[in-house]
Amino acid sequence: MSLTSVRADLAARAPDLDIIVTTESTATVPLAAAVHGVEPGQIAKTLCIRVKDEEFLLVTRGDARLDNARAKAAFGGRPRMLGAEDVLRLTSHEVGGVCPFGLPAPLPIYLDASLKIYDLVIPAAGDTHSSVRLSLEHLASLCGNRWVDACQLPE
Repeated sequence: MSLTSVRADLAARAPDLDIIVTTESTATVPLAAAVHGVEPGQIAKTLCIRVKDEEFLLVTRGDARLDNARAKAAFGGRPRMLGAEDVLRLTSHEVGGVCPFGLPAPLPIYLDASLKIYDLVIPAAGDTHSSVRLSLEHLASLCGNRWVDACQLPE
């Protein structure tokens, strides 16, 4: 169902994009980077977060980690990652395929500034074997162009 909702969403909002379905799993950043032949940072991972009573998505580079102090400053409260059941409820996507497309209801989506070093990024597309290759500019326009600085880069 989730890949179906992503297909429908992208067909309506970005018909120029093709969903890439692979036989190999892309459920983790290292797997996705290997399958697509890109740096782990180019895998645009989508985190489901709650701050106080607000739930939202944060799309960040694959090798970045949520920084509690930065996220607290960016979102006005302490961030909490949602569990698998809440992720599924919120996005209709299973963990490993979570993306900012094909959502069952409108949801705030933020992009982390750590992505800005890449021209090309690859988020999941609703399941553990699907992805979308697109420009960062296109991803930002599809997600509402809301940027924050909430993550730390790998050392």
